[in-house]
Amino acid sequence: MSDKAFWLTTPLDKMTSSQWESLCDGCALCCLHKLEDEDTGDVYYTDVHCRYMEQDTCRCTVYQTRQEKVPHCVWLTPDQAKEFHWLPETCAYRLVAEGKPLFDWHPLVSGDRESVHMAGISIRNKGIPDDRIPEEEWEDRIIWKA
Repeated sequence: MSDKAFWLTTPLDKMTSSQWESLCDGCALCCLHKLEDEDTGDVYYTDVHCRYMEQDTCRCTVYQTRQEKVPHCVWLTPDQAKEFHWLPETCAYRLVAEGKPLFDWHPLVSGDRESVHMAGISIRNKGIPDDRIPEEEWEDRIIWKA
């Protein structure tokens, strides 16, 4: 048996569902709405997040039924790994897909679910829920380019 962490030795498509889910650091950056420039394909993050993202915990309150409630919610799968370029550069799914190490603050490395928040990576208590701002104003809320 290997002493190396599973994310270093197991390809994304060979991970168990438990391993796959544990890659999520709980930052909730994927819950931020993104805008794509139709001409360039560039992706821009806004500070507008899904109404179902609980701000205190950065967790989805409807995780198991999220695609029913939010049809455009992306359900990440290993076969999409080549498309992960729109995820933040800190995202473990993207890092593992690109063969890069996880950051020290990642809960799998630190052993602490709070480390992502303590490192200031998460959107805990930041942003605005999408049901509180009209979609036509989202472009005014861009915070960075992916």
